[in-house]
Amino acid sequence: MAETTTQAAGREWWRDAVIYQIYPRSFQDENGDGIGDLPGITRRLDHVAGLGVDAIWLSPFFRSPDRDMGYDVSGYTEVSPLYGTIEDFDALVERAHALGLKVIIDQVLSHTSDQHPWFEESRASRDNPKADWYVWADPKEDGTPPNNWLSIFGGSAWQFDTRRRQYYLHNFAVQQPDINFHCRAAVDALLETMEFWLKRGVDGFRLDTANFYVHDAKLRDNPPAPRESFPTNPYEAQDQVHSKTQPENLDILRRFRGLTDRYDDRMMVGEVGEMGMRQVEIMGEYTEGRDKLHMAYSFAMLSHDKSAAHFRDTISAFQTYAPHGWPCWSFSNHDVTRHVSRWTPGGRTHSEDRATADAVARQSIAMLVSFPGTLGIYQGEELGQVETDIAFDELQDTANIDFWPDYKGRDGCRTPMVWEAEAPNAGFSTGTPWLPVKAPQAARAVDRQGNDGVMAAYRAALAWRKQRDELRLGGTSFPDVPEPVLAVARSHAGRCLTGVFNLGPDPVTLSVDGASGTAGPVAGEWSGSAAGNRLVLPGWGYAYLEGAAPPDLQAE
Repeated sequence: MAETTTQAAGREWWRDAVIYQIYPRSFQDENGDGIGDLPGITRRLDHVAGLGVDAIWLSPFFRSPDRDMGYDVSGYTEVSPLYGTIEDFDALVERAHALGLKVIIDQVLSHTSDQHPWFEESRASRDNPKADWYVWADPKEDGTPPNNWLSIFGGSAWQFDTRRRQYYLHNFAVQQPDINFHCRAAVDALLETMEFWLKRGVDGFRLDTANFYVHDAKLRDNPPAPRESFPTNPYEAQDQVHSKTQPENLDILRRFRGLTDRYDDRMMVGEVGEMGMRQVEIMGEYTEGRDKLHMAYSFAMLSHDKSAAHFRDTISAFQTYAPHGWPCWSFSNHDVTRHVSRWTPGGRTHSEDRATADAVARQSIAMLVSFPGTLGIYQGEELGQVETDIAFDELQDTANIDFWPDYKGRDGCRTPMVWEAEAPNAGFSTGTPWLPVKAPQAARAVDRQGNDGVMAAYRAALAWRKQRDELRLGGTSFPDVPEPVLAVARSHAGRCLTGVFNLGPDPVTLSVDGASGTAGPVAGEWSGSAAGNRLVLPGWGYAYLEGAAPPDLQAE
């Protein structure tokens, strides 16, 4: 692909940011009830700042019945008593800003809780002031739902309500009715809730399911999706061309952008929930220009595919779809299996695989900082944290219980942060944690990291990115090298840094032409001589090569 270069002049802070995601329920519990809270986050912000990140993203802490762990909001401008008070939130923002950290908060706008006052009024009758604030539709003549749309959490996306004798739409849980974005008054109300937080000093929003806002007003059936076999979740058997990602969604994003643009230095990052390369195309569509999202992320790099071709093709596709758009790349978050477990052979998570898991963790941050765009880190990644094995009787993510045991839900990546290995519950709580702290996780506690641990590798890689304009500002190209090696060349102002990553367990030897040596994070052996340069990478090894241009790499 052609190189593109972004100039530093007038550059917004978020373009260079590394964003650290905090899952409040699992970060730090201050009051001993077993659930993390806002004062706990505030106490631990020095750890976050010490990593060298630029911003935090807080998953929902709003009032909620917690049928989907806070993603079913019943009060957009209220702090859930589980997490503290609005004064606790203000203190968190003040402390974060004092440490040089921007604060980004989740906005779950596509749906509310069925206990939200808006929905309680809407479902009361067909002619009340909020009657059309949600997506209501009449049954078919035989009493079945209006169309074939499915819920991501299983079953029909429609639930019958006896008060209105109609169905309401819920793309997720039954208790999460969808807002009707064809209703301007409903969108106006959402904008007011967003402005509440802007006035309190937040620096940006992470927009949950940003392509789900608008549905097809004609309620046309979704067609079947091409597939080789029937998926675990029937939702994936449909091509959701009508239930989400409608053209009118762009108008909603423009309204949101218009709000944030009224405040200095604010941003929005949108989550795109889609499958295949279409998700990267949508990322481009939603960030192209300066009137929609500032940036977007998808599940493209949150998958099990760790091939060099996958990373190369994903980045190349985004830059093709949106040469002036902006991506945010991350490897883990609260919705997917931790990447160290996804990418370790066999998905092993136990302590006897510590050396391999830690090697994968070190490589992943060295690789992430080579990517163009904004970067995201999920709490615990800096410890090389692995997926927790959750038993059925420990399950909390009941939204996905219909798919057990083929899909065990999201609890395995949501277990508590571990601070002191020998403390009760690894320092997370003095009470009984909402999810268990198990030995393989506690072994990776902050106080066990040491000077050569995974956390040190994260700090070094993030500091390295800040030092090198090539990594922040440079154009991107991909030197040709066979699997399992990925090479990412970043060029700026006549200098080139090329990250070379062995994504497999076996050693790889490369002959190198056009590089003068290594720099920055290195887990490999470089030898340069008149006879030629050679780079030997162990399994999960990596190195950065210096030069004036991308090097020629040949496998030996």
